[in-house]
Amino acid sequence: MGSSRPAVGEVSAPRVLVLDNGAWHDVFEVLDATDQLVRARSPYLFEIGETLNVRIERNGSVTEASARVRAHTGPDDARVTELELTAKDRA
Repeated sequence: MGSSRPAVGEVSAPRVLVLDNGAWHDVFEVLDATDQLVRARSPYLFEIGETLNVRIERNGSVTEASARVRAHTGPDDARVTELELTAKDRA
C-alpha cells in the first residue's frame, strides 16, 4: 500500500486553491510551479486572460495571489492551464 504523504526529504507539489463566492476550492492538479508561473490540470477550462484569486499552499506556508490565465497547452484530453502569478501577499 502506498502513502499519499511525501517521503522524508521529498518536496510535495504545492496546492493551488481558487476563491469563488467566498470559499476556497481545490480545482487544480499542479504539475509544476515557480514563483511566477503555475502549470496545472483542471476539470474546468478557464478563459485566457481571466484573473483568478488563488491561495498557494507550499511547504507549510500560504501565499495569496492573483493568477491570470496565460494559456492552455497540450491535447484536449490532457489540457494544461498556465497561470501567471502576481500581487502575492503572505497570509
